[in-house]
Amino acid sequence: MPRRSRSLEQLLGRTAVATFALTGPAVAADIKLPVKAPYLQPAFDWSGFYIGAHTGYSRGSSGAVLADPVISTATNTFSGMIGGVQAGYNWQMPSGLLFGVEADLTFPNYLPTNHVVLPITTARSAIEERWDYVGTVRGRLGYTTGPWLAYVTGGFAYIGERFVNTASLGEEEKVIHVRTGWTAGAGVEYAFAPHWTARLEYLYSQFGRANIVLPSGAPYSSSLDFQSVRIGLNRKIDWPGAPSLTPKTDITDPESDRWEIHGQTTYLPQGYPAFQAPYTGTNSLTPARQAQATWSNSLYLNARLWDGGELYYNPELLQGFGLSDTVGVAGFPSGEAQKSNFPYPHYNTSRLYVRQTFGFGGGQEELPSGPNQLPGKVDVSRLTIQAGKFSVGDVFDGNAYAKDTRKDFMNWSIWAPGAFDYAADKLGLTYGVTAELNQKRWALRAGYFLIDAVSNSSSFDTNVFRRGEYVVELETRYSLFSQPGKLRTIAWLNSAFSGSYRETLNDPALDLDIALTRTGRIKYGYVINLEQAITEDIGLFGRWSWNDGKTEIMSFTDIDASLSLGTSIKGSKWGRPDDVIGIAGAINALSNDHRDFIAAGGLGPLIGDGALNYRHERILEAYYAYALTKQVTLTADYQFITNPAYNADRGPVHVFSGRLHGEF
Repeated sequence: MPRRSRSLEQLLGRTAVATFALTGPAVAADIKLPVKAPYLQPAFDWSGFYIGAHTGYSRGSSGAVLADPVISTATNTFSGMIGGVQAGYNWQMPSGLLFGVEADLTFPNYLPTNHVVLPITTARSAIEERWDYVGTVRGRLGYTTGPWLAYVTGGFAYIGERFVNTASLGEEEKVIHVRTGWTAGAGVEYAFAPHWTARLEYLYSQFGRANIVLPSGAPYSSSLDFQSVRIGLNRKIDWPGAPSLTPKTDITDPESDRWEIHGQTTYLPQGYPAFQAPYTGTNSLTPARQAQATWSNSLYLNARLWDGGELYYNPELLQGFGLSDTVGVAGFPSGEAQKSNFPYPHYNTSRLYVRQTFGFGGGQEELPSGPNQLPGKVDVSRLTIQAGKFSVGDVFDGNAYAKDTRKDFMNWSIWAPGAFDYAADKLGLTYGVTAELNQKRWALRAGYFLIDAVSNSSSFDTNVFRRGEYVVELETRYSLFSQPGKLRTIAWLNSAFSGSYRETLNDPALDLDIALTRTGRIKYGYVINLEQAITEDIGLFGRWSWNDGKTEIMSFTDIDASLSLGTSIKGSKWGRPDDVIGIAGAINALSNDHRDFIAAGGLGPLIGDGALNYRHERILEAYYAYALTKQVTLTADYQFITNPAYNADRGPVHVFSGRLHGEF
């Protein structure tokens, strides 16, 4: 550098120092420094393969003609919640244009009003047309701008249906049919994370006319169109070598600390060989050998709304049958078998609730991530309020060794207290609000829940607080020989529109129809629930439950008193720390009024052989859960049931089960 330039530079430097010394920081603060250019998030790359799920609302219309032999016509509209899955591939052009292909499969809600397309009745037939699934294969044309995509879509559609005829004479007739058509619609999609998008979409589908002939020879013809509004969640899948590939990122990574996603799938087949039964009634376990299976698929979407506020959404697809249509045993052998039969997957919003936690300071503890729990540190001393749709068992009657039918014991009277007639629809869920005050050594919980409008139904009595279930639970935590234990004591009361066993028996004119004695009644009971660790790998548990047994069962099962005991053993000693052995037994009983009603030929939700040689129902269950991986478990299960439905004239029954469970 020339000498003059260096001297000028030195002079300017000394001047700046002198200026700062004379004017101080106030002037220096006014000097504008170079500003760093803001970080620009790269534009979302829409190109590539994606998978996802959706839920929404559908509405359809149909018109039918039946010749049986006189011509009869009928029209109907049907609607309800839907849910399903989709997958597709996008090509994004430099101009912003997007071309894509997508295939999806959508299923109805489990309520009959959703999947019944059209009923038509004549003197000889009562036909019900039902839809089981709707599928489409579509092209997509859209335009992208930043994280937004607007598109139109159209293509091929198909729908699977069943036509069921309950004829006045003869056996029930059934015809399976698939009809095809076209679909068109539009939607908007938003990329809210590097690999995640959310969408809102409308589709209209029109199908060709169905022309079938019933086994009786009667011709049936119907038209059908179908509309749906759907919200969806998609996860983009990067192929090896893609620019946005992050090999260490799990596919379920939400890429945000504000929400997370979990999921599970469980396939559970059960069967038994033939057993002795001199007579069989309406709600009897079929004495001939049989096998059935259930399959459940669940997502758990958990979001943190604000400090202490959380939202939980659990959509599920449920399919399958319980043994003998889920009747015949009070302690039913599969907790995955619901009181509704689904030959195809049915969608259900199993949980949708908000939770607010108020911390009171002091020490903190870490809550682990789980299907119904966002992770994070919370005050040990806290109050938690929860409101929405969920299961009573989500909050009450926890147990580390016998609680989850998808992972541990399967029998109803072992994974739950048999005499706890908790509020629920046919899938075990209800609407309610709970409050929990937690301290280091104890927790106090209370809740109110809507109860069935009538016994064993999926409609709720909306006379809030006049009808419903009230539950209180005290959980105490202690240490025995340096091993943790918990004792939970539950008291519950049902105010329900229910019938009386004794009043029904005392009036022969009622012909054992307990529905004719229904009025507002009170039912109450209690549960004592114990769990105790013996070592880090061995635990014991037990439950004693009781109810007054004077009024009909509203939601759960025909048990008025139940005792269950068992143990759970991890496989660390034989080098399989993720394997579990479980052994447990249960003894179930009925009240005097209840047993007299069943013996006279009355029916409960699950039992009723037409006669009764009463004995206590006894159940032994043993299982081995073999961990194929950290996320996948294969279970072999055996149950020995003596006096099924309290009837010494029937059985014993040997139930063999398998279970394949995967989770993330």
